[in-house]
Amino acid sequence: MLIMHVIVGLGVGGAELMLKRLIESHQSTFGCRHSVISLTDLGKIGEQLQDQGVEVCALDMRSLIDIPHVLLELMRQIRSSRPSIVQTWMYHADLLGGLAALMAGNRQIIWGIRTTDVKAGGSRITALIRKMCAVLSYRVPRTIVCAAESSRQAHAAVGYDSKRMVVIPNGFDLARLVATAEQREILRSECGFAAEHIVIGSLGRFHPAKDQHNFVRAAGLLADRFPHVRFLMIGRQLDGTNEELGSWIAETGHDDRFVLLGERADAPICLAAMDVFCLHSRNEGFPNVLGEAMAMGLPCVATDVGDAAMLLADTGIVVPRDDSAALAQGVGRILEMESDDRKQLGQEAMARIHSDFTMDRACERFEAIYKQVMVKEVH
Repeated sequence: MLIMHVIVGLGVGGAELMLKRLIESHQSTFGCRHSVISLTDLGKIGEQLQDQGVEVCALDMRSLIDIPHVLLELMRQIRSSRPSIVQTWMYHADLLGGLAALMAGNRQIIWGIRTTDVKAGGSRITALIRKMCAVLSYRVPRTIVCAAESSRQAHAAVGYDSKRMVVIPNGFDLARLVATAEQREILRSECGFAAEHIVIGSLGRFHPAKDQHNFVRAAGLLADRFPHVRFLMIGRQLDGTNEELGSWIAETGHDDRFVLLGERADAPICLAAMDVFCLHSRNEGFPNVLGEAMAMGLPCVATDVGDAAMLLADTGIVVPRDDSAALAQGVGRILEMESDDRKQLGQEAMARIHSDFTMDRACERFEAIYKQVMVKEVH
């Protein structure tokens, strides 16, 4: 059985990484093969998949002018490859991949939805495509896979066919989410952290949706109360060249408490260097980075966005979004715990991920969807 994936691009992002993990975990089981078509460029994830022997094609779409060509090329490849299932990821791919599959005579179509807050962010074109997808959701896909329950609810509310929607939470590659005590100590030493310092960590690209300003304001409130606390920020543009971020940090009056490492490729080691993880976003779907922090055994505080509360359950603290005082209070509750109690909370978070959110569990859920789609076609 060949499953052809159509995705907007293959840069490093939540959907792209989930696709990669799914293929890596799934391609040797259930008799499935996978191929991938990127509407835009190959990207880092595309190169990695090619290195593993996966067929990957990039259509180099750069603007709306390219849509007719891309649609025709998608149709041609679907007719040529004759996949059992066409699985699409995110709005633009749902629309173009779904229509191309239909026109190529393939009705075994699975759409993928990742976003949660349909009112925030995105261009007018994206909003228009979402509206078109809502209308077509009653006819084009057999099934619509949402990465989060909050995504399912949000899209049902704007007109998507709720009867076709299912939720498959992301699965985590637990074998990758490990770091040694030595690696932790080396990075902490490089950052200038002493043994007595408690490190509050943030990991994610600099973006309004991630709301680093919220984290910095909360850090400023915590700094006076907890002199041994330090703040570690890791992600694209979280470095000394970011003047806006630098001005926020300067306003706290505690510049010396912050360490900015920018974008790195060793996320597990970065997480291991932390003592508490903070998700401070104002908008998420299924927050991968929160699950990764939990899998590493970190006690976590998260804003109530997307499926963060569902993911954490009773293993961490959830606070309102856009509320730095509440965020500081939530982190403060963990800092006030005894060290053993803090570690126990982190162990409970790790156990939750190992129980319900592994790639094996995600693969089982996708396999059930694949079987359902194929059965519908037979009937």
